[in-house]
Amino acid sequence: MMLVVMVLWVLVSASSSVYSNEEYGRQVLTAAKEDKNWLVSIRRKLHEHPELCFQEHNTSALIRSELENLGISYTYPLARTGFVAQIGTGSPPVVALRADMDALPLQELVQWEHKSKHDGLMHGCGHDAHTTMLLGAAKLLNQRKDNLKGTVRLIFQPAEEGGAGASYMINEGALGGAEAIFGMHVDFTIPTGTIASLSGPMLAAVCFFVARIEGKGGHAAEPHINVDPILAASATVLALQQLISRELDPLQSQVLSVTYVKGGEALNVIPAYVELGGTLRSLTTEGLQRLQQRVKEVVEGQAAVHRCKASVDMKEDEFPLYPATVNDERLTSHVDRVGSMLLGPHGVKAAKKVMAGEDFAFYQEVIPGVMFGIGIRNEVVGSIHSPHSPYFFLDEDVLPIGAALHTSIAELYLMEHQPPPLVK
Repeated sequence: MMLVVMVLWVLVSASSSVYSNEEYGRQVLTAAKEDKNWLVSIRRKLHEHPELCFQEHNTSALIRSELENLGISYTYPLARTGFVAQIGTGSPPVVALRADMDALPLQELVQWEHKSKHDGLMHGCGHDAHTTMLLGAAKLLNQRKDNLKGTVRLIFQPAEEGGAGASYMINEGALGGAEAIFGMHVDFTIPTGTIASLSGPMLAAVCFFVARIEGKGGHAAEPHINVDPILAASATVLALQQLISRELDPLQSQVLSVTYVKGGEALNVIPAYVELGGTLRSLTTEGLQRLQQRVKEVVEGQAAVHRCKASVDMKEDEFPLYPATVNDERLTSHVDRVGSMLLGPHGVKAAKKVMAGEDFAFYQEVIPGVMFGIGIRNEVVGSIHSPHSPYFFLDEDVLPIGAALHTSIAELYLMEHQPPPLVK
């Protein structure tokens, strides 16, 4: 029994000494910064050749080629263009790191040497950086594989931008035996060299909807013999806004935005139908599902009041519902400790809740996970614009920082989650 106690004491002491030792953080960060030129070159190649969801063939091929050069094995394909690399002992515990690879249907307006070479396509959300940082972590973890007390799965995922690529990766076995997962997203609101984390709900559950309200078209001079869908649509838009203002608990967070209304073209003709659509968001998945139901009821009810018929399509075939991103408290504390070790106590900030969506939430429905922000704000280089802006620009100093964080988060997680020794 005394032997067992001594073994446990050694394990705990080793873990504590790592966390109290600033030298560990400097060592990993220094090693990552030695690879900065390589990381920048990879990221710029990805940025010049953006690919949309499930079309990331060249992106996938480039990263897989780099993994092969490093002697790192991977499983391909998953979810068409995705793949999973694996480093470590091959035994439990298993921890996963994730990066998304897809770009946006956006025309880049930043004039620089490595601007997108494909009109109408842009890495305007930082996924080229995410992919590069995870590749950098793969190299570091492979160099440090003798330190790994378990297995790291590196998930290179397609189709985050509306394609729910995470759900496809899960269905095809990307998580393996992972018991926890970590992901990061560039954040233009905090400076390079910092991270922002938050326990609990962080990003919203998201879906889209399209409603069609059908009446009876005819000449505008004779509204009494027509059935006016314009009037019904107008009443519907106003009624939908009351779902948030009058039915939602003021202490909860939801968004309902009608983003377009289409109906007719002639100035003297009442159209036969009107189409309107928008997006729904909630910081809980259950709240979004309730809101979906109420939207259907309100649209159909308002149409009936005005003698029209209505149908509502939540567009889940094209844009699957994304669950809310809810960070595990224990794993968030782990991210904070590692972040402080690498970036100093002032390098970790409290994140703000955002009503944007992120398909990382699909992983969190299966195992505990954390999505956190990594700062890229740098006024000097022009890294000040939000994701999905045609002027979005990246401070490339973030690349080795992200690689080091991924590496340390995984390495120290495995060290802290060793199975207890067998008692004989």
